[in-house]
Amino acid sequence: MSDNTQGLSLKSGSQALRAGVELLSSMRFAISLLTVICIASVIGTVLKQHEPAANYVNQFGPFWAELFAAIQLNAVYSAWWFLLILAFLVLSTSLCIARNTPKILVDIRVYKENIREQSLKAFHHKAEADLTASAETEARRIGTMLSGGGWKVRLQQRDTAAGPGAGWMVAAKAGAANKLGYIAAHSAIVLVCVGGLLDGDLVVRAQMMLGGKSVYTGGGLIADVKPEHRLSERNPTFRGNLLVAEGTQSSTAILNQSDGVLLQDLPFAIELKKFIVEHYSTGMPKLFASEIIIHDKATGEKTPARVEVNHPASYKGIEIYQSSFDDGGSLLKLRGVPMVAGAKPIEVEGVVGNSTQLTNNGGGAGGDTLTLEFTALRTINVENFAGAGPGSTGVDVRKVDLRESVESRLGAANKTVTKKELRNVGPSVSYKLRDAAGQAREFHNYMLPVDTGDGVPVFLLGVRETPSEPFRYLRVPADDKGSMDGFLRMKTLLADPDAREQAVRRYVSQAIDASRPDLADQLQQSASRALALFAGQGIVDGKPTGGLQAVSDFMEANVPEAERARAGEVLVRILNGTLFEVAQLSRQRAGLPALPQDDQTQGFMTQAVLSLSDAQIYPAPLAFELKDFTQVQASVFQVARAPGKNIVYLGCTLLILGIFAMLYVRERRIWVWLAPQDGRTHATMALSTNRKTMDGDQEFVELAQKLIGAAPREGKA
Repeated sequence: MSDNTQGLSLKSGSQALRAGVELLSSMRFAISLLTVICIASVIGTVLKQHEPAANYVNQFGPFWAELFAAIQLNAVYSAWWFLLILAFLVLSTSLCIARNTPKILVDIRVYKENIREQSLKAFHHKAEADLTASAETEARRIGTMLSGGGWKVRLQQRDTAAGPGAGWMVAAKAGAANKLGYIAAHSAIVLVCVGGLLDGDLVVRAQMMLGGKSVYTGGGLIADVKPEHRLSERNPTFRGNLLVAEGTQSSTAILNQSDGVLLQDLPFAIELKKFIVEHYSTGMPKLFASEIIIHDKATGEKTPARVEVNHPASYKGIEIYQSSFDDGGSLLKLRGVPMVAGAKPIEVEGVVGNSTQLTNNGGGAGGDTLTLEFTALRTINVENFAGAGPGSTGVDVRKVDLRESVESRLGAANKTVTKKELRNVGPSVSYKLRDAAGQAREFHNYMLPVDTGDGVPVFLLGVRETPSEPFRYLRVPADDKGSMDGFLRMKTLLADPDAREQAVRRYVSQAIDASRPDLADQLQQSASRALALFAGQGIVDGKPTGGLQAVSDFMEANVPEAERARAGEVLVRILNGTLFEVAQLSRQRAGLPALPQDDQTQGFMTQAVLSLSDAQIYPAPLAFELKDFTQVQASVFQVARAPGKNIVYLGCTLLILGIFAMLYVRERRIWVWLAPQDGRTHATMALSTNRKTMDGDQEFVELAQKLIGAAPREGKA
């Protein structure tokens, strides 16, 4: 607020007290605190706040996760050190205002009419002229002209060598709001910080320290949580989340803390009648809206309302914001299809958010117990299929247009050189399989087959080990009826040695003339060996192996390097032929007609071979296919009682006005000294401004010409 960065200087007290008060009230201390708050706010913006501890461990590792938790970087805005810095900033800025406001108010009131004539000649903007009328007459004329131009004027009569009261000083000022801008801007900082303290966790933490409240870290029903973990309906300030499923109501908000949660009882209950969500063509939501009924606990009154993003509802001083949406307990019907020998297909029903136990052959091999956790249902999945398909990543130099390539990167910012082909691929289900040791894998399976661009619709079965990893997908080809059954029949038959031998015999009988039994025996042995390796009958390092990798390992171990290319072609041809017979045999046993030998069948078999190979390493005994669902949506509301909101709004208003005043209002002062000289009146004029601008120069030229009829003379600043 002034050029002096020193704080208040006490005349009495100890040296430590005087130094502390001086530091607290100094601008350098306030600026330092503001810098620290800005840095902390950047950290709080970049680092996701109030995430589960496991997410920080997965993303940053155990060391950094523990460090973040120790210094509360995962909850910056509610950390004790952040609130303490805010409190010190309020104190420091308040002392700065208290120290400088009296000086500013005094400076605004004074006209500085006692300035000497010699001092006027030292100003940068100055002018001199001789006037014909008397000094008093000219002083009153100049004062009237300045007053008409919006200046505040004061006239002073002085004694001169020409006689007592012969000289007149005209002192005028304008733009005093510039100095008021300093007070407004610094007061705004105090108000915003006070509002932040009121609406932050300061009051909640005070209740935890002084009121016997503590965070809750357990599970179970909300109704069973003890009173020491609940905040009263009369709590003056809070901000929490409330999840309400369609057709239900809730009256308890969750306040997330760094080490647990607190429950906030509301004076009303929110019932969700209907949740509305609309999507863009990209699949991104463009509208969240909730049709709700507010049930007053005291009066029983029912108040309907609609809550949208940026359009909250308000009831009894509590704002209800549309924060997000979630699953409200959708009913899922899943079919577990076997992925390993010994597992049996099962039908499972469950609710999103719940879990069920799978035991013995129904859920695992060897009698292992697995827990199936239903985590999510997504009814809309919009994916970009631009460039999908074989050969799409290549570049044909004959089709490269340099002009088009350059123009595609110029123009509007929304242009993109990447073409998009967005398609909704239908619903998907997410679930976890957790073993007896507590280790879990996450799975994400699509309900409908997806054409990824090669003409063969496939079911996408995703899996990942940790949330930080992307999903890896097993692509299971859809049969002629659009289901997984064709692939599953092949996989089941492939695990049966007798069925494999029958398929081999069928293949050999079609590939070799009956008059060459010697070649038939050799081919049958090779085909049986290849099919057994592919089916996973080999042992490597004591573990069963299969798929194309097993065939490749066998060739590297038994075929000379020079002959591998030719032998590989032959072996792959044999393997494809026997697998085709496996498919035909599986359809025959199911009472279905044989597959025609056309392009569609070839595409199905090509993908089936790859899928059967990849399925050997699928990390679960069962893959769960979404067969049906009944969606139940839920709305996530943020409920807040924010008494500091109006204080913050006032602070923001003062900040805007203060900055506007400091940037766009120029403080100017004009002095005109009038004294008799040789029968005339000599005028000496000067202008002072807080900023040197071209507008100020032009204004002084016009004023000098208008007031005393003289051209200005520039001097040293």
